[in-house]
Amino acid sequence: MKKLENSIGPWIIQYRLAIIVISLVIVGATALGSRYLTFKNDSRIYFSDDNPQLLALEKLETTFSRDYNVLFVVAPENGNVFTNINLQAVKELTAKAWETPYSTRVNSITNFQHTYADGDDLMVEDLVADAEILNEKTLSKIQHIALSEPLLVNRLISPSGHVTGVSVLITKPGKSDQENAEIATYSRKLAEQITKKYPEIKIYLTGGVMIDDAFGEATRNDMKTLIPIMYLTLVVVIGLALRSFSGTIITFLVIVGSMVTGMGLAGWFNIELSPSSAGAPTIILTLAVADSIHILATFFILMRRGQEKNEAIAESLRINLQPVFITSLTTAIGFLTMNFSDAPPFRDFGNIVAMGVGAAFLYSVFFLPAMISLMPFKSKKASAHSVIQFDTLASFIISYRNRLFWIILISASVLIAGMTRIELNDDFTKYFDHRYAFRRATDFTQQNLTGFYIIEYGISAGEKGGINNPLFLRKLDEFGNWYRQQPYVAHVYSLADTMKQLNKNMHGDDPAQSLIPASRELAAQYLLLYEMSLPFGLDLNNIINVDKSSTRFIVRLKNADSKSMRELDENARNWLIANTPRYMHANGTGMSLLLANVSKRNIESMLGASFGALLVISVILMAVLKSLKIGAISLVPNIIPAFVTFGIWGYLVGQVGLVVSVVAALTLGIVVDDTTHFLSKYLRARREHGATTEEAVRYAFNTVASALVITTVILTAGFVVLSFSGFLLNANQGLMTSITIVIALILDLLFLPALLLKFDNSSPEK
Repeated sequence: MKKLENSIGPWIIQYRLAIIVISLVIVGATALGSRYLTFKNDSRIYFSDDNPQLLALEKLETTFSRDYNVLFVVAPENGNVFTNINLQAVKELTAKAWETPYSTRVNSITNFQHTYADGDDLMVEDLVADAEILNEKTLSKIQHIALSEPLLVNRLISPSGHVTGVSVLITKPGKSDQENAEIATYSRKLAEQITKKYPEIKIYLTGGVMIDDAFGEATRNDMKTLIPIMYLTLVVVIGLALRSFSGTIITFLVIVGSMVTGMGLAGWFNIELSPSSAGAPTIILTLAVADSIHILATFFILMRRGQEKNEAIAESLRINLQPVFITSLTTAIGFLTMNFSDAPPFRDFGNIVAMGVGAAFLYSVFFLPAMISLMPFKSKKASAHSVIQFDTLASFIISYRNRLFWIILISASVLIAGMTRIELNDDFTKYFDHRYAFRRATDFTQQNLTGFYIIEYGISAGEKGGINNPLFLRKLDEFGNWYRQQPYVAHVYSLADTMKQLNKNMHGDDPAQSLIPASRELAAQYLLLYEMSLPFGLDLNNIINVDKSSTRFIVRLKNADSKSMRELDENARNWLIANTPRYMHANGTGMSLLLANVSKRNIESMLGASFGALLVISVILMAVLKSLKIGAISLVPNIIPAFVTFGIWGYLVGQVGLVVSVVAALTLGIVVDDTTHFLSKYLRARREHGATTEEAVRYAFNTVASALVITTVILTAGFVVLSFSGFLLNANQGLMTSITIVIALILDLLFLPALLLKFDNSSPEK
């Protein structure tokens, strides 16, 4: 390694033109891969193919149907849906909603299949026919029927009748990534068309299709706003820190080249971008700065001490090659541990950033020095101000080492204790702040109409035709009644309710006969008669399987967080086990429940990966630094920052969700950087200059502290920009990473020297 350190600088200077050309060719070649980048905003991408809950959902969808939905929430200004003009608007919206791309079913109060008895006949017809000519008596009757119908209330009509919904079920063929955008675009245009014709109503758009569209919108917004702001922030901070136009330009070229290479390689490897992995460019932009800053900072220090430019370049590379390589390697390892994540987008994110970090190392070590040797740099008189400041800080730490050790240790312990206040929780609609129409629409929907979250069950009747078994239907009815008593439940859709309605109809609409049919044969006859009367597109195929051996059971939840959904599903499973035959036992599924469990699964998978990465990084540091003791000391400032951050998060926020489950892995490789650079300079003083521990600490402060502060400011500024994202996953990631990086700097400048002074007091190394 020493031979390489001594020879690499002169070699780069000798072949600088060739290196610059080769670097530009590599950037151009990798950039071509960006044309293959695709974006996918299907929420299912957050689940691995072997996720058991995803497999359960796919099994349910294979049995019944795979439905996405768009929910048009219609809110009349007069607060009454049941007027001629408002019902006419709903009916027109219902009719045109059938033209939504890939739609398979449209449900609303106007086309609700109302059943009633006419003598011995069962009549099935639309609840609302000619809305524009209905008289007050008929309107009142329709209102009474709708507000008394359990299949409608808190699903498609509010209990007070002031808001209604038109639900469009979608079955996407999955042949194009643009299918979701097609549906969302048509839905927005339809809503705009209806509100223009009927200005006395407002329409809000929510549902599964719209949340997927919001993921894409959030990504586009971040790329249009955050990346330009990131560029500007980095240029300003780098310029202020280096106070060199040439240095700023070269560093900017390195970070842009690193980003282009990382994203281009992602295209060549056919990595699909998602709302999470699309944040990789901002991370690469930020991380790519560090290597360049350390090389440039040392270069400027040497120039100011009177060294000639090329001599300063060679010496800076000699001093920094090892720590820059180690930090790049450990950062890449930290991000590569995301391959153990249960959520594929985080794996893609980690791989893209790791490739960008690798590119940043190569461009910083080869392209940057080659460019420095060509561009003009003037040797300036060294200002003793910053050196004196860090020398003063070193003297303070040396003098008060024991007090600092205990103060920091106790303070960190108190902050880490905040982790006990953290609960694993998420509210997925709140992934988006109120700047997004989806968030506003979903909040309005949950406050006024129905729930956004859905738990589904495929409940077996144990045999072909078993859904007509009165015992099965009674147990299904009991399960529905149990669920209706649970918190957060807005609506329960059960076949038992339909059968009770049919039994009432066939007994002259006697309310007392709202019961499960008395015999299997009777239930089968009622169901057959009902199905034969239903119009095309409104059949029961989405809730009853072909051989009538199982049924779909759907629960809608209002304002439920992931913890509540997990607990509710667990209680439901226990109820089924305790109260139903074995063949009725079922696990809840659905996208809401999958999302409720993914953060828990992700944390479990990432904890082991992060621990393993820490061991690998520690072994690397011990091997490269050639000191078991120093390697062990390095563990402390590398481990504590993430724990302290989670502790602070516990005190201030109290819950962690999907994205923060990978923050420890994300920051692990980053926080090692400062420790590595400080220890590298410390050991260089001990080994090359025969310095005592105190002298080596002072040397490290005077040679690397300014670069550590600069890189931390740049990294923090970059991640703080990310925290302004309207997408909570990116915002929390940026905020928690910023906190962790700042804490890491504090520990490396205050606690690490105290540790060295306390535990490395041996004689100077020779």
